[in-house]
Amino acid sequence: MGQKQQATADPTAEPKKRRRVGFSNIVSSKEQVGASESYCIDPVDLNGFFDEDGKIYGYHGLKITIWISSITFHAYADIIYQSQSDGAKGITDLKSSLQVVRMVIGNAGTGHLYSRLIPLVLLLVDGSNPIDVTDPGWELYVLVQEINDEQGDTQHRVLGFTAVYRFYHYPDKTRLRLSQILILPPYQHKGYGCRLVEVVNNVAISEDVYDLTVEEPLHYFQHVRTCVDVQRLLVFNPIQDAINSAVSNLKQGKLSKKTHVPRFMPPSTAIEDVRKTLKINRKQFLQCWEVLIYLGLDPADKGMEDFVTIISNRVKADILGKDSGTGGKQVIEVPSDYNPEMSFVMFRSGNVEGGSLQMDENQTNQKEQLQQLVDERVKEIKLIAQKLRPV
Repeated sequence: MGQKQQATADPTAEPKKRRRVGFSNIVSSKEQVGASESYCIDPVDLNGFFDEDGKIYGYHGLKITIWISSITFHAYADIIYQSQSDGAKGITDLKSSLQVVRMVIGNAGTGHLYSRLIPLVLLLVDGSNPIDVTDPGWELYVLVQEINDEQGDTQHRVLGFTAVYRFYHYPDKTRLRLSQILILPPYQHKGYGCRLVEVVNNVAISEDVYDLTVEEPLHYFQHVRTCVDVQRLLVFNPIQDAINSAVSNLKQGKLSKKTHVPRFMPPSTAIEDVRKTLKINRKQFLQCWEVLIYLGLDPADKGMEDFVTIISNRVKADILGKDSGTGGKQVIEVPSDYNPEMSFVMFRSGNVEGGSLQMDENQTNQKEQLQQLVDERVKEIKLIAQKLRPV
C-alpha cells in the first residue's frame, strides 16, 4: 500500500482548520511510548477521516500523537489542545472513532449477534427475510463507534450493519451480493450508510471479485448507492472520453429533429472497464451513466430537452419493449382496490398476425403513467446531481 502524501501548504496557516496530526509511532512495549527512539511514521494524512473537507474545527493549539502497538495493532491517540472555540462549523468530535468489523456467518458468535439484530431488520426494512446463519457464504459488516463514557471507559456502539453473500462465478471468480443493510434509526441520515457501502466496495475491489450486486434495493438505498458510485465514476479516467463525447453530442441540440433519438448508451468497453476495476455491474452503471451525462450539461443548454427525451425513450423501452407497437412488453390496465390509477398487467407478446395488437384501450392513461415514471426518474437524477454539484 502506498503511503499518502502530505500537503505542502504552510502548516501555520488557518490555525483553526488545518490538520494537526504530525506523527504516528509504532511501539512494542509501554516503555517505548514517548521514547525518542520509537519508530515514527511521518507524515500522517487524516484527510478522509474528518467530515467531507478533511479538516478539524474548533481547537487552538491542537496536537495529536498516535501510538500503534506492533504486536496487537491497537492504537492510542494522545490529544492535546490549548482551548476550544465553537465556530460556524462546530467543534469536531475527536473522541469518537468508527470502525467496520467483518464477520463470517457460520461461527457461533456472529450467528448470535445477527439473531439479535434480525428483529430490527424485520421491523424496519420492507420485504426482508432472515439469512441462514449456518451458511458460511454470508458475511456481516458491522459499523461500530468507539466512544468514552463519563467515567472514561471505552464503549463500542453498533450503528448499523450490512449482510453480503458470496456467489461462485464461472470459471474462477466470486460475485458479491449485498442483501441487507440497516443503519439504526438514531444514526440515520448521518453518512453511515455511505460508509458501509464504501467498505463493501473496497472489499470487492481488493479481493478482485467479478462484480457487486444488490438484492432488490429500496428506493432510498438505491439513491445512496448511486451517489457513492457516481462519485467514484467521476474520477475514473477510462470513461471520461465517452462521457465527454455523449455530452458534446447533446449540447448540439439537434436530436429532437431526428426521427429516432438514440439512447446514448456507454461503449461496451467502458461497461467492462467499470466492472473490472470498480466492480460496478452493468445495470447499476447504466443508472449512473444518466447522472454522469446530466452533470456534464448546463440547465440552460439546448441539449437538456434532448436529455429528457432520451430518458423518456429509455423508460418507454424498458416498460414496453424496443417496439412500442406490436412487439415486446405490453401493458393492460386492470382494476385494483389498492391503487386503481396505477394498476396494470405487463406481458411479453410475440408476432401478431396482421401486424396489429391492441395494447391498451386507454392510451391516454398509459401515456400519463409512462410520463409519471419519466418525471420521477428525471427528478431523481437532479437530486443526485445537486448533492454532487451544489448549486
